[in-house]
Amino acid sequence: MNAGNRLPEQAVGQQGSAAAMIRYAYAFLTYLVLPAYALYWVLRGTANASYRERLGQRFGFGIPRMSEGCIWVHAVSFGEVQASLPLVRSLRARFPDRSVLFTTVTPTGASRARSLFGDDVAHCYLPFETPGAVRRFFEAANPRLALIMETEIWPNLYHACGRRSVPLVMVSARISPGSERRYRLLRPLFRRALANGILIAAQSRADAQRFLDLGAEPDYVHVMGNLKFDIELPEDLGVRGAKFSHEWFRDRPAWIAASTHEGEEQTLLAAHRQVVEHVPDALLVLVPRHPERFAQVESLVRKERFSCITRTSQQACKSDTAVFLGDTMGELPLLYAASDVAFVGGTLAPVGGHNLLEPGALGLPIVTGPWLFNTQEIADMFAQAGAATRVQDADSLAHELRRLLTDRVAAERMGEEAKRLVAENRGALERLHELLEPHTSGLLSA
Repeated sequence: MNAGNRLPEQAVGQQGSAAAMIRYAYAFLTYLVLPAYALYWVLRGTANASYRERLGQRFGFGIPRMSEGCIWVHAVSFGEVQASLPLVRSLRARFPDRSVLFTTVTPTGASRARSLFGDDVAHCYLPFETPGAVRRFFEAANPRLALIMETEIWPNLYHACGRRSVPLVMVSARISPGSERRYRLLRPLFRRALANGILIAAQSRADAQRFLDLGAEPDYVHVMGNLKFDIELPEDLGVRGAKFSHEWFRDRPAWIAASTHEGEEQTLLAAHRQVVEHVPDALLVLVPRHPERFAQVESLVRKERFSCITRTSQQACKSDTAVFLGDTMGELPLLYAASDVAFVGGTLAPVGGHNLLEPGALGLPIVTGPWLFNTQEIADMFAQAGAATRVQDADSLAHELRRLLTDRVAAERMGEEAKRLVAENRGALERLHELLEPHTSGLLSA
């Protein structure tokens, strides 16, 4: 920077003082809202016991002690945990002598982490943002490297990494337009949070630009692609899916509505009612996103007078079964593999959409609603290639499902395009390791 562009020292000092005041105000605010936060988790715990599990970790108590230092990986919930599988496996292979600590926010994420990693990886819940909880977390976990999946920006945690010289990398980082508008309201705070030498491995150029607009340092922002394209599915998943379809669905034409949210199931059931008028033996495989809604969705299905079999009942579908309710955790890939067409949820309600890559990797034709801001770039890519179609309501969904369930040539063409896109966009993990190399070389000997 030349002298003409250099800010006066007084102005730099004023900016630094202002940023520090904002950070202190934010820290004070976290203590003010702590009682409400604690009450929230207690109330959630009365309805769902899993939210009471290891409650002290939410406040920095009971964190696993990693005295030798660890690699810390954070993912919010189920979907991000699943996407992190190739990353965690590669870290374990590259640094076998270094422990990995995995943190999540939701109990469903914790459950998925346990099922994926078992005892090979330590797990705890990410503490709330109070400085005290953050300090206790770092004293126990002693991370040497921090990898944060996707969109999480925690000013106090990031500041603690900077103070302790812990390299922090945002992996498959993205910011939706809606989130960017909210972050802009506290731009000085997030600018300060991102100004600790944080490496940002952005999913796309658009995401990278949003981070730059929030104040990230240009030299630390890189477009790496989406780690979710490096999805790892069991080689025999297709065979197991076909067997599952034969044994449980009686080889009926099946469409799966995956990761659905409140407000979507009514539309999906209305569409299915129209589908069976033209494809009488069609089966809806309905998989709600959150396990606490399983009973609620089952009640809705029966209220709408659809015959229903739940996965937990361990009963196979009968000839008159209209809906198979996937009320278990961790079996979504298998249910995808057993289905003929995939509808991806969170898209008929303003949730923003879920992972299109899992059904795409299995070669399924994909249908979504219009709300796709959480996965916009991938959704646009799939739509432009003819690998996915978008619908607006029950009528358009029913029309598209009838087409894909009866025109197998068109369905297979869409599925092959989806599989091709997933294969061609792999490689984000390798690019990420190249980016990390200067920061991880010491982990082998530390």
